Amino acid sequence: MGIFDGLPVPSDKTYLREELARIDESWAVARFDSLPHVVHILTSKDREADILLLREQSDVVEEVVDEVVHAYHGGFNKAIQNYSQILRLFSESTDKIGDLKHDLAEAKKSLGTRNKQLHQLWYRSVTLRHIIALLDQIEGIAKVPSRIEKLIADKQFYAAIQVYLQSSLMLEREGLQTVGALQDVRSELAKLRGALFFKILDDLHAHLYNRGEYSSVASSIYERDDEVPTTTAVAASRMSSQPLSRRTRTLKGDSQFGVRGLTNGSHITASTEEGSSFDGHEEDSVEYDEATADGQTIRNGADSKLLSYQLPPWLSDSTPDEFIEAVRKSDDPLHVKYLQTLVQCLCMLGKVAAAGAIICQKLRPTIHEIIISKIKAHMETKNLSKSASSQGDRTGAAGLHLIKGQSEAYRLSKEKQQNGISNSGTHLAVSPVSPLMAPGGKAQAAAKDLLDSILDTIVKIFENHVVVGELLELRASQHDINTPKSLPTDMNWNTDSDASQATGGYTISFPLTVLQSECQQLICEILRATPEAASADAAAQTAKLAKKAPKKDKRQVTDAPEDGLTFTFRFTDATVSISNQVGADLIRQGWGKRASNSSQEGYGSAAVLPEQGIYLAASIYRPILQFTDKITSMLPKKHSQLVNDGLLTFTENFVKDHLLPTMFVDYRKGVQQAISSAAAFRPRAHSTTYTPTVEKGRPILQGLLAIDLLAKEVLGWAQAMPKFSTDLVKYVQTFLERTFERCRTSYMEAVLEKLSYRLIGRHDIERLMRLDAASACLPSQLGHSVSHSEAVGSEVELIELFLSLPSIKQDNLIRDDNKLILLASLSDSLEYVADSIESLGQAVPRAASQAEDNSRNQAASPRNLASFADEYRKLATDCLKVLRVEMQLETVFHLQEMTNREYLEDEDAEEPDDFVISLTSQITRRDEGMAPFISGEKRNYVFGGICGIAARASIKALADMRSINLFGVQQICRNTIALEQAMAAIPYVDGDSVQQNLDRVRTYYELLNMPFEALLAFIAEHDQLFTPTEYANLLKVNVPGRDTPPDAQIRLSEILSH
Repeated sequence: MGIFDGLPVPSDKTYLREELARIDESWAVARFDSLPHVVHILTSKDREADILLLREQSDVVEEVVDEVVHAYHGGFNKAIQNYSQILRLFSESTDKIGDLKHDLAEAKKSLGTRNKQLHQLWYRSVTLRHIIALLDQIEGIAKVPSRIEKLIADKQFYAAIQVYLQSSLMLEREGLQTVGALQDVRSELAKLRGALFFKILDDLHAHLYNRGEYSSVASSIYERDDEVPTTTAVAASRMSSQPLSRRTRTLKGDSQFGVRGLTNGSHITASTEEGSSFDGHEEDSVEYDEATADGQTIRNGADSKLLSYQLPPWLSDSTPDEFIEAVRKSDDPLHVKYLQTLVQCLCMLGKVAAAGAIICQKLRPTIHEIIISKIKAHMETKNLSKSASSQGDRTGAAGLHLIKGQSEAYRLSKEKQQNGISNSGTHLAVSPVSPLMAPGGKAQAAAKDLLDSILDTIVKIFENHVVVGELLELRASQHDINTPKSLPTDMNWNTDSDASQATGGYTISFPLTVLQSECQQLICEILRATPEAASADAAAQTAKLAKKAPKKDKRQVTDAPEDGLTFTFRFTDATVSISNQVGADLIRQGWGKRASNSSQEGYGSAAVLPEQGIYLAASIYRPILQFTDKITSMLPKKHSQLVNDGLLTFTENFVKDHLLPTMFVDYRKGVQQAISSAAAFRPRAHSTTYTPTVEKGRPILQGLLAIDLLAKEVLGWAQAMPKFSTDLVKYVQTFLERTFERCRTSYMEAVLEKLSYRLIGRHDIERLMRLDAASACLPSQLGHSVSHSEAVGSEVELIELFLSLPSIKQDNLIRDDNKLILLASLSDSLEYVADSIESLGQAVPRAASQAEDNSRNQAASPRNLASFADEYRKLATDCLKVLRVEMQLETVFHLQEMTNREYLEDEDAEEPDDFVISLTSQITRRDEGMAPFISGEKRNYVFGGICGIAARASIKALADMRSINLFGVQQICRNTIALEQAMAAIPYVDGDSVQQNLDRVRTYYELLNMPFEALLAFIAEHDQLFTPTEYANLLKVNVPGRDTPPDAQIRLSEILSH
């Protein structure tokens, strides 16, 4: 961009811009040097051309200058005219100022002659204005009582107190003290102070217990109608300061409390309860409906920030000051702001001590009344729900009768047999508690629901007390809150300088103590226990209280809760030192009446609970734990030690010192009853087939079924009370150990001194049975998987061991079928209990905090229960092993009659031998007896070893036979067919294996019908079908009609050696 681009050249002379662009910018520098240009012209070859060029450029510049002058000519003229006008105005102003000075000098001279008269007139006007203002003030003060009454009626308490304090200050002014017409106003203001105090106290009392206008209704107006929010009461101290504007910092008064109280308060939550506003003149029970609302929860996020800084409606008529500014800027919920306002009003009135004393006095009766109303509401809800499903309406007593009637119907229905087995009947016979009182029963659920509802209400009430308590403690730490600076000193309302006395004995510790004490009384009523039962040192604690609170101090109970005493006694109502005049005021206002023994009466929980008793401690433990956690999180740090000896400690001591010992004794009796009764180990089945589930009729022994139910019940208590799960698991271990010993005794009674029991105890036989493929179905794993060849080899070796035993006598066998059926049922029952124990061991709860030794024991609890399961399974396996070996020995016992006899029959065999008939009938009878008690694969295990050993015994018996003929061979074949038919009747036995084993026997004995040469030819072709010994036995036995050469054994050996 060139230096001449901004010149005002008209559009018709655009060529001037082109000409200017050709001019070197060196001609326009600030310090122009003409020497180079002159030298250039002088040294140029064409001087005339250069000079002509310079003249043309000069003409262009002059023409441009003309255009610029023409363009700015009007502006230059107008500027000159304006300047001339300014000079003219300045000249005229100078002349007028001179005239004004002259006039002022003349006026001064004229006024100076009457200075005294003017001064008198000014003084008279000032006096008249002061009188008029004083009269206006007197007229305004006369209207103050009616204005205050109107503000009280509109619940504008803060504005009413502002008007009251302002009027009181005005009445103390020097000019108004002697006005007699204002004496009536002073008297009315004194009365209004008391009325205002009690109105504020009424409203504070109502909002403390969530029954005020702003407790829930005002806090929930921004909630969605169909939304029921769930809030958790949490309180945390916020030690920050609220920045104030310069205007609010210049205000005077007692409003510093508003700033610090709002910024240091620990009020975050807004769980409140809806109900009717409290009337301090009545003592009747009030309906108490619960609701939850968060004052900071608005319809949407955009409105939340807007509404949080709006002025609350109860401060709409108040004069702006520091407190109102702090309330407007605070983010606390609506009900917290209202509590702060009421406390500020009490501080401004200077009646905090009286308010604290009255709140302390009414605390216990009100809490007692609220708990009763909650129980009544709970009962009415239940009655309505019951009446909706039944015909007709019922009163409260009829509702309770209905609940108990349903309890009996529940018991009868559970006692009905399910496929012939009454599990619940067994439960009722041995359990120390009814089904209603059992873990998860209706009584436990009802107690937990009731206590959850009541404790949730208590938590929300305590949240309000924390708000008020912190505000009062903060105010007490600043200055004397019972003597306002704006009022004359009232000695009746002054107390000691101690913070607790400054608040009338009301501190955070006092409501916490009373609330937990009332909850303790309710729990004792539910448990049917006395408060002294909570701890073994109740007397010592009471003595500790008496020692800390001398009789001469009437405020002993007020200060006692700060020491954090254990709840082993019932606290009395708080008393404070109040003057006679104040006491008369309290009685006149309805606050002096005591609750008519309401705190000494019960709560009526029996009307809503199906049953009461010590076992309900399990259902109240978790609500108490949650209640303590909420209270702990709500308390300021300096009061956190107050919960150390509170309701949770009471409950834990009660469980540890009373419930657990009682439970151990009761369940020990139940276990003893279950395992010692005559029917405990008596197999009972109402079906001919096995059912795998108890619900459908699995015939578990009644004793073991009862023990399983008791173990589940005790572990149910452990899940309800995780902290005491270690002790309860130890109880279960003790019960299981005693039950195992009883099962072991029954097992030994059946197998003692029997050959099968001795055999399974031998290490070589135990090893071979572990390798047997049939052992895979046993409850306990006896070893790792083995190959087929190893399994077959172990089975053959095991059979040879059994056949090598000395002659088996009848006394060596279990001849009583009932004992065998007992072993079968015991095995299945033990396996069922073992599976149940294992599953229960995995579900054993772990306590959050335990002592070091308890933690180690508890960590090992599932492993200990698993070890019990292993022991039960091992005993169940021993029962099955005894049954298998017993059936094999029975087979050997019957088949040993084949030895040392002659099978020289004279006719075809139509029936098997008697010993075979006896054996097959015994197999059929025992299978039918065991069928309902063991599964199919277990039946296969018990009876599956018969054919193998029968085949081996039949073949081996040939070596001891003296002679056998053709009919004898047919007889033996007939015996095998009978045995095969008996085994085929057992559904789960492997039919192919049975046929293969018995076909081998028939093949073997049919070889006796062959001539010698044909036999040798068969042996040559099937040398692996039988052993050399078995082939040799075929030649040794005497077969009539068969010619056997003398060298038969030698020729057989030659054939087998190839």
